[in-house]
Parts: sequence; structure tokens; C-alpha cells
Amino acid sequence: MAFVTRQFVRSVSSSSTASATAKKIVIKHVAVIGGGLMGAGIAQVAAATGHTVVLVDQAEDILAKSKKGIEESLKKIAKKKFAENPQAGSEFVEKTLSNVSTNTDAASVVHSVDLVVEVIKTPMTSQKTFESLLDFSKALGKHPVTCKDTPGFIVNRLLVPYLMEAVRLYERGDASKEDIDIAMKLGAGYPMGPFELLDYVGLDTTKFIMDGWHEMDTQNPLFQPSPSVNKMVAEKKLGKKTGEGFYKYK
Repeated sequence: MAFVTRQFVRSVSSSSTASATAKKIVIKHVAVIGGGLMGAGIAQVAAATGHTVVLVDQAEDILAKSKKGIEESLKKIAKKKFAENPQAGSEFVEKTLSNVSTNTDAASVVHSVDLVVEVIKTPMTSQKTFESLLDFSKALGKHPVTCKDTPGFIVNRLLVPYLMEAVRLYERGDASKEDIDIAMKLGAGYPMGPFELLDYVGLDTTKFIMDGWHEMDTQNPLFQPSPSVNKMVAEKKLGKKTGEGFYKYK
């Protein structure tokens, strides 16, 4: 089944309910719209589990960067997974990359694949379609969870307010960003502190999310904009991808 936007989900799901319930949907060919961190990660996992993947974005340079990032990630995995057999590791990287192609024309791609991006069940999504997407997630070696079509879904709805509260703590001068990061890594067992994670995700991405949530619910204290994040985004200090955010990077 094809899922491009929530509006398209509704039209596809409603028109395909009969055919979806007739037989089990087999997903082999996947399109991923968007070559950012999440899109590239989904493309990598799907390709590594034997699916052919078309990664779609607006420009060739974005796609080249995405595919390079996938290659570097695969090499890290291969180094650990095939530590005793470097040749097998190289073959794993080569085979996985061969399953990934890129394209800037989404319209020409979506008609020739079995699945495009987002697993959110709307009232118009058939149960069979939804179950097929859960099966696909399991085929990738993942543990899918279900969530209604709500802002931020589960992870981001909890994660982004946590990140922004860390920023507010820092803006008030209650603690340094370094101490906040150390406290959350050692005290809560998180692999990254909130400021490290903000820089990794991209401050522009975080601002985009917060602006949307704030516009939707202006009175919610969790959705209030951050002066320091807004300032850094205006200065093009977006995090690791630009060399500077809350921290500086080589």
C-alpha cells in the first residue's frame, strides 16, 4: 500500500480496503520520502533486511549526502558484526548499498513500490493494511508500537518537551549545558545528554516542531518557543551538521 501524506492515506486506504482484505500484502519494494536522519535510517534498515529501497528527496546533493551517511553507518556496523571476517563485512556493505537507489521525482517512484513512509492509523485505514505495516516493521527486526494520529505520536511527544525543558533550565542559569548533559547520561542512563541530542537532531528541526505545536496550542507551557534556539537557528548554528550548535564541532 502507498502512504505519502495523511490526506493520501485516507484516500488510498478507503479505496483499497476490499483488495487489502482479500490477501496478505507482501512488501518487497519500499520508497522512503525524505533523506534526513530518520529517512536514511529507515532506508538503511530496509535495505539491510533484503528490501529494495528508493530514497527520495528534492535535490541530488541531499541524496548523495544521505547515501554517503548510510554507507558510513554500514561500515561501522560491519566493523563490529564482522570483526573476524572483514571480507564478509565488505560484502555486507556492498550488498546493502546495492539495494538502495535514489530519485528526486516522488510521483514516478510511488507507483512502482509496495510501501511509502508513515505508519499512522487514521479512521479510514483498513485493519488489514495496518497489520501488514506491523508485519513489515517486524520483518526489519523492529518492535512496532501503535499510536493514534496525535502530534508527536509517542516518542517525540515525550522527547521534545524534555529537550526544551533542558534548554529552559539552561536559559534560566540553573545549570550549565555540560552539567545537564552529564546528569542525564549518568543519572538517567541516557546515551546522549539533551544538548548533545539537540545538536545531533538539528536545532532547525527542533524549532520547526516546536513552532508547529505552539501554533496548534499556544497556551500549552510545554510548547513555548525558546529564545536561545530561535537565535541559534537565525545565526545558522544548527548543530553538528553546520559545525556549531550548543557545542562546537570540528
